[in-house]
Amino acid sequence: MSARQWQFAAECLTELRAALAALGQPLVVRTGAVVAVLNHFRESHGIAALWSHEESGNGWTFARDLAVKAWCREHGIPWHEPRQNGVIRRLKSRDGWAKRWDQFMAEPVTEPPRALQPLPDVAPGEIPTEACLGLHPDPCPGRQTGGRERGLETLDSFLTERGQTYRRAMSSPLEGAEACSRLSPYLAWGALSMREAAQATWERQRALKLREPSGTSPAAIKEWRQSLTSFNGRLHWHCHFMQKLESEPKLEFENLHPAYNGMCPAEPDAARLAAWANGETGLPFVDACMRSLIATGWLNFRMRAMLAAVASYHLWLPWRASGEVLARRFTDYEPGIHWPQMQMQSGTTGVNTVRIYNPVKQGYDQDPAGTFTRQWVPELADVPDAFLQEPWKWEGASALLGTRYPEPIVDHLLAAREARDRIWAVRRSEAFRESANEIQAKHGSRRNGRRRSANRNRRNTRQKADASQLNLGLDS
Repeated sequence: MSARQWQFAAECLTELRAALAALGQPLVVRTGAVVAVLNHFRESHGIAALWSHEESGNGWTFARDLAVKAWCREHGIPWHEPRQNGVIRRLKSRDGWAKRWDQFMAEPVTEPPRALQPLPDVAPGEIPTEACLGLHPDPCPGRQTGGRERGLETLDSFLTERGQTYRRAMSSPLEGAEACSRLSPYLAWGALSMREAAQATWERQRALKLREPSGTSPAAIKEWRQSLTSFNGRLHWHCHFMQKLESEPKLEFENLHPAYNGMCPAEPDAARLAAWANGETGLPFVDACMRSLIATGWLNFRMRAMLAAVASYHLWLPWRASGEVLARRFTDYEPGIHWPQMQMQSGTTGVNTVRIYNPVKQGYDQDPAGTFTRQWVPELADVPDAFLQEPWKWEGASALLGTRYPEPIVDHLLAAREARDRIWAVRRSEAFRESANEIQAKHGSRRNGRRRSANRNRRNTRQKADASQLNLGLDS
């Protein structure tokens, strides 16, 4: 957890407190070990029942829940945990998962109560600051603002204004900041529900099908429809990845495919990890993406994937170490998406294509004018456009590298070849394929509710995985 995340959450709580106060009872906040807090309320007021949403969280939140479960059982207190998204607890098979997602999201949105009974003898309590919680200072000047009202505004602006170019702009670190939904922190922290986001998307799609609003050109309507079709798919993928961690909690800590155990060092190279985490690798586009993330708390999916891949492949850092850095940087950190994606982008799932991004090529492809790179790496102001992503090839490099800007900490082409050789050496064994098929059967997506045969799984694994890595909008 990080200060930027708590600041967002605290803004959500502040707004929620005011909304509940208007209904008759403000939000009550307590800070402390959950069982101790519950015990206090049980002894002072009595507790008839405990309610909380189901959560696919971290190992520490699961341990907390086990403690709460034991406490409820000890005191005979019923604990109710309604679903809040498409994740299904104790899921036996992925068959029919997408259909069940659609059915759940189509149920009516729960309306808020009209009034609340006041609790005159219960003090609301302070909403703690990040300092009170012992979180390290974490300046993030470009962070999104928390709160339900801002979340609803973001949803509306995406569906009616910003989202038209979503499909073609999502991969750009510049265009994506505007064209992507930017709903992710509001979904992660509960200011918006997945159900209301899905239903609002469907309503907008129906309007576009009827050629509404009037005056919109056929070309614009076509682009809108394509973008919202893609976005609706990303809403499914959002819960699809969370289901992975729900069904396999060890994903947070262990390689999904055991054949990769011991391949990477147990402890990261401290110098490489620090250079990557601070945006000082000497690879301009990588550094620009990391610095942008540090300052804003958000990055489009393709650049998130590249950061994770560079850390794991080029710098040969264990995904758990780099994953913890990113987990604290993302304001929209969602454990169920984050840890499966860290493994997916690090090649340790055994069922996804090994995608080793070329960080120089990504810079040329995704930032062709160099605008994004120059914005976040101002040390390169004097470097001509032709050498911006490879300043070591510039004739003036000797006056720049090692003084104003770091020299590359690795030869990215050589590091990529070495990583590819190591990864594929593991993947060639028969035992590897057998385990990979089992993983695919458990965690792979289904189409039209039909189970794919094992042979078809093997044939399609590369194509499907590559598509998901290229297009999955984690920000959704």
